[in-house]
Amino acid sequence: MNVLVWLTAILFILMIVIGGKKGVRSFLSLFLNFGVLFITIFLMTSQKNSPIILTLIACTIISWISLFFINEMSSKTVTAFISTMITIVILLLFIVFVTENSMIRGFGEESAEEISIFSLYIGVNFVQIGASVIIMSTIGAILDVAISIATSMHEILHHNPLISRKKLFTSGLSIGRDILGTDTNTLFFAFFGGYLSLLIWFKDLSYSIGEIINSKVFATELIMIFCAGIGIALIIPITSSVNAYYLTKKRDTTSQDAS
Repeated sequence: MNVLVWLTAILFILMIVIGGKKGVRSFLSLFLNFGVLFITIFLMTSQKNSPIILTLIACTIISWISLFFINEMSSKTVTAFISTMITIVILLLFIVFVTENSMIRGFGEESAEEISIFSLYIGVNFVQIGASVIIMSTIGAILDVAISIATSMHEILHHNPLISRKKLFTSGLSIGRDILGTDTNTLFFAFFGGYLSLLIWFKDLSYSIGEIINSKVFATELIMIFCAGIGIALIIPITSSVNAYYLTKKRDTTSQDAS
């Protein structure tokens, strides 16, 4: 417990020193987002609630906290929020389809012994639960890419006010391409770092390469990584197009009003 308190204190001090007021808001947002996730998980245990609807609501609140609470209301955060929600809806529909057809829902045979004493008739839709887990694991990376591209495109327009909508969109894509590789690798190592013990377990059980690849637990992790990568790839053109349209339209409207 003392270690957690000290680590929290160190993080809080560093965020204040480096981030100032925004660092304080970022620190508070960690607890706010944790509360949103905790409440969402609690509500998912009820058979009356749809995990997909709860996930959409949770992602909306998390996006609002991460964008408007930390960075305050501005044209950058508004376009990033719109882009994020469009991507989440598209990705959620895609993930539900993938989860349904890949048959990764439920527990793998490796968990059979641990859950054998429990009843499996819990009334929870594991397809939707699986889709919700993937979305929740990806929302942070999607928000990061969205605000990075939105901020960069605002700076480009500020320094080149006469840039065309097409060139501004192309600039956004160019920025996104640089982010795509690093963020995808970050997700890859984050997932595998968290499941390093699983790989060690496979080795101790003398699993062959074929058995590992066909294991439901391993396949689930791979699908989560691929879906997260797809989400990052989708947010780039969506954010670029939303920002290019919004910024050039706002510029043209301002020019007409001035004339």
